[in-house]
Amino acid sequence: MLTDKEIDTRGLNCPLPILKAKKALAEMHTGQTLKVVATDPGSVRDFQAFAKQTGNELIDQQTVNEEFVHVLRRR
Repeated sequence: MLTDKEIDTRGLNCPLPILKAKKALAEMHTGQTLKVVATDPGSVRDFQAFAKQTGNELIDQQTVNEEFVHVLRRR
């Protein structure tokens, strides 16, 4: 999936992946997409809750080996 921006949060635990995603989304325009790569298993539910609370759309979540990939669309 082609995204507008990607951030690497491997090795970081909650809440750092969410905080880095929030900062990245704030610098983006409406409709742009952000890919976040994380190793924290809790990031799956964290990004689901984050999307619901902020109104940003969680358009994809995948587990690839030991990594969790989240794709959000900026509201």
